[in-house]
Amino acid sequence: MSSSQEPDLMRLYLRHCAVGFALSAIFVGLILYFDIARIGSLIAGSDVGYLALFLLWFFNGTIFGSVQFAISIMLNAEDDDEDDGPPGGMLVPIRVSNNGTKSRRL
Repeated sequence: MSSSQEPDLMRLYLRHCAVGFALSAIFVGLILYFDIARIGSLIAGSDVGYLALFLLWFFNGTIFGSVQFAISIMLNAEDDDEDDGPPGGMLVPIRVSNNGTKSRRL
């Protein structure tokens, strides 16, 4: 990998991490709004609810960002099968002569 490609890869990673954390904020907001599994009530009634909210957002953002980045990398993969010929290479028929000698049969 050349050094000119490295900043592009880092920019791609940071962009997809930002998208992952934005999706995480939406996801956690929906969990709290609909009070799924009574997590919203639990966070609201706890004295360390802000820490729980931050950790829920942060860890979901890490997962969502990683998945975003992995999908983008896998979609950019090159297909190796397009430029190959038949397996084993090209077969070319050639004539084989026996140079005037007779073959012996057993």
